[in-house]
Amino acid sequence: MVATSLHLLETFNLYPDLITFVPIIVPHIDGLPPGAETTSDVPVHLQPLIMTAMDRTKSDIELLLLNLKPDIVVFDFAYWLPKLARSLVSLSIKLHNHEAREFAALKAMKFGSNVIFYDRLCASLSQCDATGFRTCREIEGSYIDNLGSHFGKPVFLSGPIIPNPPTSTLEEKWIKWLGKFKARSIIYCALGSECTLKRYQFQELVLGFELSGWPFLAALKPPLGAGSIEEALPEGLEERVQGRGVVHGGWVQQLRIFEHPSIGCFITHCGLSSLFEGLMNQCQLVLFPHAGDQYFNARIMSNNLKVGVEIEKEEEDGLFTKESVCKAVRTVMEDDNEVGREVKANHAKLRDLLSSEYLESSYIDSFCQNLQDLVG
Repeated sequence: MVATSLHLLETFNLYPDLITFVPIIVPHIDGLPPGAETTSDVPVHLQPLIMTAMDRTKSDIELLLLNLKPDIVVFDFAYWLPKLARSLVSLSIKLHNHEAREFAALKAMKFGSNVIFYDRLCASLSQCDATGFRTCREIEGSYIDNLGSHFGKPVFLSGPIIPNPPTSTLEEKWIKWLGKFKARSIIYCALGSECTLKRYQFQELVLGFELSGWPFLAALKPPLGAGSIEEALPEGLEERVQGRGVVHGGWVQQLRIFEHPSIGCFITHCGLSSLFEGLMNQCQLVLFPHAGDQYFNARIMSNNLKVGVEIEKEEEDGLFTKESVCKAVRTVMEDDNEVGREVKANHAKLRDLLSSEYLESSYIDSFCQNLQDLVG
């Protein structure tokens, strides 16, 4: 908003809580009368100079866009704005040093038939006729476009493919245990069938649950080197959390547990299936990635979409503490936390979007049609 026009339009702002005018100082151009900032300030033959003056606000506009991070930019004669706005959209996802080292190792790691993992993946992507992914543009649109452009191949999206509600009922022991607690008060943690923590990771995680003060149910595998869950638990933990904390070493009915009103947050390893299951339910997301695409999934959810909070880890070695676990949990569980409120609101919007029958059917129909077109 041109600074001199600001006071004139403020009186017409019917939604001051929703619309904020930001002043822009238009630089003086030789040939313009003093104070001229809009086309209404000058005769027609001087209007091109107003355009030149507006073009010289480009650096100020760039700073505003960097700070405001708008979803939509509306413009008229500022021909340079589309290119500028696109340049500010980052297609990168920041990896911590320990994560980057994991990916660098894939360039040397042999993964069956004496073929390096990285070569196997690149050959698949470069030699195929098309690629397909279980995702949607609403979540990963800019990255999908970049991938298609990089490999010069069409990218087919199936959508999120949300599982149907289970027909089974929750085990009676879990119904009784979960039913002891008030709504949205329980931490539920499950890290998938392939994630096995180191002993110190396992212990810091459950100590973080204890430190939070909230009741918790954790479905975890015994850590590396431990024969059982009980053997690996921190000394005295069972006694201290008796009645409000359970670390279970077996399989649980995750979808049914999500449906229980007492579940408040879900600590996930950020595998895609678990993420979608968590997104479709009322529980808030605490992100705890461990390998591969889980890092990317976590950054998209926490930094781009802001629908979850990631547990903080050390940059170099990936170590985390019980305090960092507790901090992430409290962020999403406590009603008076500003970040938590933002995450809950964003999660609710995305859940409503993903729940749309039209969204799912349109992606599936498009995916099938793309495959038919591919084979002619």
